Amino acid sequence: MNKTIIQCAGAPAPVGTYSQAVVINPSAGRMVWVSGQIGLDPTTGTLVGDDFEAQARQVFLNLSAIAEAAGGSLRDVVKVTLFLTDLSEFSKANAIMAEHFPEPFPARSAVGVAALPKGALFEAEAVMVLNS
Repeated sequence: MNKTIIQCAGAPAPVGTYSQAVVINPSAGRMVWVSGQIGLDPTTGTLVGDDFEAQARQVFLNLSAIAEAAGGSLRDVVKVTLFLTDLSEFSKANAIMAEHFPEPFPARSAVGVAALPKGALFEAEAVMVLNS
């Protein structure tokens, strides 16, 4: 398997044992698994605040930066997984996601979690398929 690691300055550097994204080159298209992103400012490495909406917007900006570094855009995302520490914020997450993803929307799962790294309120990961 030919595996390429994506690392870009437009999104925060990994804070653990993961890559921003991994690209493989199967015959049907290049698949990219984008690691979970929290609302970290890529310049400071700190959360953009303790507000859910601000963190969610930053998460999608981070995903977009990684998608572009991999040679695509959020338009190429086929699956997104959302992680929320408070599922009552789901409608906000859904509205903010709609601001960043064009139709047709990717497949999506939303999961309520007890906690996220660095005290984040929201995290999202994605799978992209790029034309060869």
